[in-house]
Amino acid sequence: MRLRHIEVIQALLQTGHLGTAAELLQLPVAEVEAILRDAESQSGFMLFASVRGRLQATREARELQPAIATLYDAFEPVQRLADSLKQYQAPPLRIIGTPPLAQQLLPQSIAALRRRFPDTPCNLASQSTRDMVKSLLLREGDLGLSLHNPDHPDIQCTALAQGKLQLLAPHGWLQPKQKYISLQDLAGQAIVGLEGQDPLSVTLDSKLQNLRPSPSIHTRVQTHQMMRSMVEAGEGLAIVDPFTALGAREGGLDVCPLSPPIPVTLYALTRGGSPSSPTLEALLETLTEKAESMLAG
Repeated sequence: MRLRHIEVIQALLQTGHLGTAAELLQLPVAEVEAILRDAESQSGFMLFASVRGRLQATREARELQPAIATLYDAFEPVQRLADSLKQYQAPPLRIIGTPPLAQQLLPQSIAALRRRFPDTPCNLASQSTRDMVKSLLLREGDLGLSLHNPDHPDIQCTALAQGKLQLLAPHGWLQPKQKYISLQDLAGQAIVGLEGQDPLSVTLDSKLQNLRPSPSIHTRVQTHQMMRSMVEAGEGLAIVDPFTALGAREGGLDVCPLSPPIPVTLYALTRGGSPSSPTLEALLETLTEKAESMLAG
């Protein structure tokens, strides 16, 4: 007698009905009936008899019942082990992005990854690059996405794609079809600044301070997304990363790159020496493709 025979016999002992047993086993009724007939043929005796619309176990089936129950009890640890192995093979992929990347790049990339790995769980978070490094070192994340290299000895940093800083302006501020704007054209303009010592903001501030007259920076905020919101509120102009600029263009703001261009690199951050996985490698490929496509557009 095979294991499939025993599964059918156990389901019929529990339900006493062919259709209900088929639902329990998630099999067609005809297949359950065929397996039962095959079990009876191999054993050489009848296992169930039809009595007033129900299947009643024969004496032989009742004598087999304790042994079948013992077999099922022994099978339960095997099922638990299989479930735990499945969880081990597909742990959550924990991804941390700075706010612009978490809002623009990550959603499209995860949706594309899901088509290749439909059962892999993903945990997404948004942090500053400094906090991201701490999370990676504490093993609270598997992959970080940032627009600058933290230059940490225990963090492996891989460049995925490159873009340019972009000017945000109220709708109609730029000339129609204007392809770029010179930094000198920003002299004396009201500009929203970025708080902190982000490498991009430090580089940009040094260039803006050399303009004559210097731009007027009365408001500083913590993120590029907040800079976009200030431009939308009429606070002035802003210079942001290209991913924030994509959302701003879709929202109706004027957007164009600076001249001379100020490059921005998308980096993937991982713990040094941490093992990779097929899912992580696929995600890195997807992120690169999506980023290059978005930046080219």
